[in-house]
Amino acid sequence: MDFEGKTTATTATETPEFAESSTTRKPLELLRDTEALLRRPAVATLVPILPPQLSNRVQEASIVAEESLQELAEIDLDQISDWELQPARLRVGLSFVGFGALMILVLLLYLNTLHPELTTVEQIHQYWYQYVWFVCLGVAGMFVLGRETMRPTTKPKKTKKMVHR
Repeated sequence: MDFEGKTTATTATETPEFAESSTTRKPLELLRDTEALLRRPAVATLVPILPPQLSNRVQEASIVAEESLQELAEIDLDQISDWELQPARLRVGLSFVGFGALMILVLLLYLNTLHPELTTVEQIHQYWYQYVWFVCLGVAGMFVLGRETMRPTTKPKKTKKMVHR
């Protein structure tokens, strides 16, 4: 018996060409427009059925969102340096570590107050996936913090670009 497959037809390996956009939009502009396309119909639907006071608050929140996202869309992401992003990366890492530790404590509090009949082994047996999620979140935060400590600590000097005339 011959189990080797034989090709009988040739297959085309060309990839289809897609229409390219003539204007490239910035990611923050896409975020602004996408959020507006979702928010505006939701607000228009909710405002007539809500009580007047709540309706006014929803409209005010929509206006604030519109203004905030417009300001964000004007930011040029190419002008933000790696050095300026360091505080944000540190906060994210610390948030991951802190939230992971806090959730492990909440899980232990939950288990000890609502399930005191369970032994430690039984607790881990029934709630192992929560432990794993929260530990992994803390470990991810530690990796972010470790990566930041290995970066150079001196602020890079701004170099003036030479303009040739």
